[in-house]
Amino acid sequence: MIRSFLLAFAALLLASVSTQANAGGYPVTIQSCNREVVFQHAPEHAVSNDVNLTEMMLALGLKQHMAGYTGISGWNTGNQALRAQLKGVPELARQYPSVEILVNAGVDFYFAGWNYGMQVGGPITPASLAPLGIEVYELTESCAHVMRRPAASFDDVYNDLRNLGRIFNVEARANRLIGEMQARLAAVTQRIGDKAAMPRVFVYDSGEDTPYTAGALAMPTAMIKAAGGSNIVGDVQESWTRVSWESVVARNPQAIVIVDYGTITAAQKIQFLLDQPALRNLDAIRARRFITIAYDAATPGIRNVAAVETIARGLHPEAFAK
Repeated sequence: MIRSFLLAFAALLLASVSTQANAGGYPVTIQSCNREVVFQHAPEHAVSNDVNLTEMMLALGLKQHMAGYTGISGWNTGNQALRAQLKGVPELARQYPSVEILVNAGVDFYFAGWNYGMQVGGPITPASLAPLGIEVYELTESCAHVMRRPAASFDDVYNDLRNLGRIFNVEARANRLIGEMQARLAAVTQRIGDKAAMPRVFVYDSGEDTPYTAGALAMPTAMIKAAGGSNIVGDVQESWTRVSWESVVARNPQAIVIVDYGTITAAQKIQFLLDQPALRNLDAIRARRFITIAYDAATPGIRNVAAVETIARGLHPEAFAK
């Protein structure tokens, strides 16, 4: 009798443990660039690198899962509202973190990307962190640095949000956010209509001798397309890259998107462009047609739709005059 009771109790206990283990659908397998990563439970001490990735975490309500963040103040990105949201969460490194910083903070999850907190051949990679018990999820757009992939698209951002939703068991919230973004994009498309003429756009991030800009594999190309424009460097199969001023002149942009961050202000970047004799005959320069967006709006994240709205107003003001 006692033996039967103990066996029954053990069976109930095992069933309870099994139920708990599968709570939230764990384990979950996530595709991260060219790797599969298995999560047995939601990370409890996560770190996100860069402002755009950190905003994704906050938008999904994951602050309580965060041991810290990195790479915001060192690049002079973010704003007052973001700092208020991050109150109580430490910035572990002003720019890229070291392995020691992550280990000392007890980190179990690093949300970063290639050139967004990790460098190919650098000290912090998924391979270097795995033996330390730190799983890595890579920003989808950044996978272009380690594998062949198509041009950047909004599906890249949706993919990241869905994957974070699965990793942290907040899929419903991720899907709601994606739905809101898709609805706003559809509204822009409806406003601008089917434009036969798509203004030529150049993205100016930085650089004097050679400009740093966004190629086909960087998010602004998808954003400009959604806004009814065409990136003059959209045929360059690179992510963020350098081109020559001569090629910019040859392609004669009708508008210039300024990425606003760092110690050089957007106004200073515009003045630099206006002061260059070689650029004075560009359609964009002659028309003083500059469109400024913040760094976190130019890089993959929740601010991309707002950037599309801003760019669309700059390219097609008549569509927004109603």
